[in-house]
Amino acid sequence: MAKISSSLLLHYFIVAFLLISASARDVPNHAYSTLRHDYAAPSGSNLTFVCDPQRYNNLGLDMTTFPFCDKSLPYDVRASDLVNQMTLSEKVLQLGNNNRGVPRLGLPKYEWWSEALHGVSNVGPGTFFDDLVPGATSFPCVITTAAAFNESLWRTVGQAVSTEARAMYNLGRAGLTYWSPNINVVRDPRWGRAIETPGEDPFVVGKYAANYVRGLQDVEGTENFTDLNSRPLKVSSCCKHFAAYDVDNWKGVVREAFDARVTEQDMVETFLRPFEMCVKEGDVSSIMCSYNRVNGIPACADPKLLNQTVRGEWDLHGYIVSDCDSIEVLVDRHHWLGDTNEDAVAHTLRAGLDLDCGEYYTKYVGTSVQQGKVREADIDKSLKFLYVVLMRLGFFDGNPQYNSLGKNDICSDEHVELAREAAREGIVLLKNVAETLPVNSDKIKTLAVIGPHANATKAMIGNYAGVPCKIISPLDALSAYGAVDYQVGCGEMKCKDETLIFPAMQAAEKADATVIIAGIDLSIEAESLDRDDLLLPGFQTQLINQVADVAKGPVVLVLLSAGGLDISFAKNNPKIGAILWVGYPGEQGGPAIADVIFGKYNPGGRLPLTWHEASYTDMLPMTSMPLRPVDSLGYPGRTYKFFNGSTVYPFGYGLSYTKFNYTLKSAVRSAHIKLNKFQHCYSIKYGDESNNPPCPSIRIEDLDCKDEIHFEVQVQNVGAKDGSEVAIVYSKPPQGIVATHIKQVVGFQRVFVPAGGSKTVKFALNVCNSLRVIDYNAYSVLPSGEHTITIGDDIISFPVNINFSN
Repeated sequence: MAKISSSLLLHYFIVAFLLISASARDVPNHAYSTLRHDYAAPSGSNLTFVCDPQRYNNLGLDMTTFPFCDKSLPYDVRASDLVNQMTLSEKVLQLGNNNRGVPRLGLPKYEWWSEALHGVSNVGPGTFFDDLVPGATSFPCVITTAAAFNESLWRTVGQAVSTEARAMYNLGRAGLTYWSPNINVVRDPRWGRAIETPGEDPFVVGKYAANYVRGLQDVEGTENFTDLNSRPLKVSSCCKHFAAYDVDNWKGVVREAFDARVTEQDMVETFLRPFEMCVKEGDVSSIMCSYNRVNGIPACADPKLLNQTVRGEWDLHGYIVSDCDSIEVLVDRHHWLGDTNEDAVAHTLRAGLDLDCGEYYTKYVGTSVQQGKVREADIDKSLKFLYVVLMRLGFFDGNPQYNSLGKNDICSDEHVELAREAAREGIVLLKNVAETLPVNSDKIKTLAVIGPHANATKAMIGNYAGVPCKIISPLDALSAYGAVDYQVGCGEMKCKDETLIFPAMQAAEKADATVIIAGIDLSIEAESLDRDDLLLPGFQTQLINQVADVAKGPVVLVLLSAGGLDISFAKNNPKIGAILWVGYPGEQGGPAIADVIFGKYNPGGRLPLTWHEASYTDMLPMTSMPLRPVDSLGYPGRTYKFFNGSTVYPFGYGLSYTKFNYTLKSAVRSAHIKLNKFQHCYSIKYGDESNNPPCPSIRIEDLDCKDEIHFEVQVQNVGAKDGSEVAIVYSKPPQGIVATHIKQVVGFQRVFVPAGGSKTVKFALNVCNSLRVIDYNAYSVLPSGEHTITIGDDIISFPVNINFSN
C-alpha cells in the first residue's frame, strides 16, 4: 500500500484542506464532524453513535422504524436488515474506503482507511493530526520491535497503539479500522519493505501478527468470546498483503505488474502460514489482498485465496479489502483476461473481495449488476461482513468502556517509556571485542559522534509513521554524557562526497571515545524501492574505516537499517570494538541507543533476518520465488531455513554484556502414535531410499495432533550484569529427507535473568506443528524417525523420536 488514483488523491486533498480550514476557523462541532464522521464530536464530550435516539431525533427520523438499531437482535440480523433496506445505487456507494452513508436511513459516512503499523499514522484519510492532537507515540518500526523476540512486548505495544487510536476517535481525529500490520515474510534481503515486517521466519512473523493484532483488537474480558462473529473489538486490525508479495520495484519489475510464480509447497510452508496464524490465533477482523498476481491470477481476484482459503478454511471473522486501487491495477497493469471495468469488479466480488480501497467498486459495480455479470446478492454478502465489523466496534451502539479516553491518553509518559523500552529490547549487539561496550561514562570527557545518522530524527521513525510525540536524536541523547564533537562525515545518506570525512577523523583523533552512526534510510530501502546491493552506500565504508583507524579511544559502530548489510569490513576490523544494529528505533531511538552504549541497558535483541554477504545478490534475481535452492540454475536457498552458505551474521544472532549458560532439566524425547485403520502411511522422498522407514510419515490432516513435546531449560546468568536472554528453539527433520528445511523456529521466549541468577524456561511443542514437513505435493506430514530439537546455535540439542504403530 498504497497507490492512489489521481481523482481519489484530489478528493482526499480537498477533504484534508476543508478539515484544516474548519479547524482553524473554530467551526461548530456539527459542521466539523459532518466532514469527518457525524457520529463523533471533536471535543469528545458529546460522543454519539449511529443508533443514538437523540441523534435520530435531530435528523428528523424515527429510530424505532429501523430494526438494524435494535440492540436485542444479533449483529448478522441487524446487518442484513440494514443492507436489505438499501437500493442498489446506495449499496455500491458503501463499497469503497470512503463509505458514503445513506442519509434517508440515518447511516453516516465512514472512512475505512487508517494505518497503525507502529503507532497511529497519518497515512490514509481516516486519521489526522492538528492543534488538538498534535501527535501520537511513534514506536520502533516493526523490524526493530520484532528483534526483541518478546510476544508480551508485541501485544503491549498493540494495546498502547489501540488506546491512542480510540482516544483519537473520541476526539474526531481517527477512525476505528486500521490496515496494519504488514506480515509478509522477507524472502529476499533486497526487499524495500523489510522495515515494516517481522522478518524472514514465517512462524515468528505469525506470532508477531497474532500478538500485535490481539493488542489492537481485544477488549479486556472478551478474549474468549464464544461467538467470534460478534466478539467486541477495541479497534479493527488488518493483516496484509495477501499473498506472496515481496517485490516492489527491482530493476524495472514493479509490484503492480509482477506475477509471483510460486509452488504450492512454498505457499503452504512460507507465504500462507503467517496469515493463517493471524486469522486463527489473532482472530484478525480483516485481510488485505495484494497488487501482484500469484501464478497468473491477481491476488484480489483469486477465489482460491480469498473465498476458499481465508474465509473458508481459516474462517475469517471480518472483511477482505484490496490494496489501494488494486482493481484498477488488475485492468490497466495486469490486463487480466482482457477484463473491462465491469468484468473486473464482478471477478473480485465473486472471489471474495468485500471492500475496495479506491473507486472501482463505487463506479462500476452497479453497471456490472445491470449487465448481469455479478449478482446483487454478492454485494449484500460483502456489505454484511463490513457492517458486522462496525457493529462489533461500537460504531452503531457505542462503546462506553472507552468513552473516557481522550487527549491525556495520547503520548502519555507510559507510552513514551514503552517506546523507549521497545527500542532497547530490539537493539542487537553484533560485536563486542574486549568489552568495548558498555562505555564507562566516568572516563569520557569528550565524545566524537560521527555519521549521517548521528543526528537522525525523521529517519528513526521510518514509514507509515504519524507525528511523533517527542523525538530525541542519538546526538541529543549522547550529549547528556559529556562534551560532544559532532561531525556528519557525509553530506547525505548516499554519501557521494568524501570531503567531510577529514573533519570526522580530526574529531576521532581527539575524543576519548567515538560513536559512528551510519546505515541506510528510506531513500535506499522503502515501499516501491528495492535495493540493488547489500553494501553501505557511497563513501560510508571509507568514512568508517578512516575514522576508526585514527581514533584515540574505543570505536562503536551503530547501524540503522531494516535489511541486512555486508559489513564484513567492520566485523573484521580490530579498530572497531563494537557494533550495534538498531533498525529504525522510533521516536525514543536516541535515548535507547545511549542507554545501551553507556550500560544503562544490557542488549538482548536477535536478528530477525539473515545478514548475507554482498555476493548473495549476484547469485540469483530477486524475482526468483522458490525458497529452496534451484540447482539447475545455481540459485542458493533463501532464508536461514534453506540457505547453507556463509553469512555475515546469521538469523537469530545477538550478543550480550553478560554470559548465559543453558542446562536441559527435563525433556520428553519421543512420541508413540497409535494408528487406526483409517490412517495410512505416506511416502516421502529420502536421498537414500534404503533408509526409508517402514511408515515414512502420516499426513497431518489424518492425525488428531494432541501429542506434545515438553522440556525445561535452566538459563543461568554467569556474568556480572543483569540481562535478558532469548531462547530460540528450532526443530530439524530426520536426516536424509530430500529438499526439506535445514531447521525451523518452533518456539522462543525472552527471559530476564539477574547477574548470578537463573530462570527455568518451559516449552510445550505440539508435535504436528513443530515437527511437520511440507512435501513437494504441499501435504503437511509428520515424518517418523529421529527429529532434533536445538536451542540457539546448538547450545542444547536432543533427539525426539516419532514412532507410528497399528
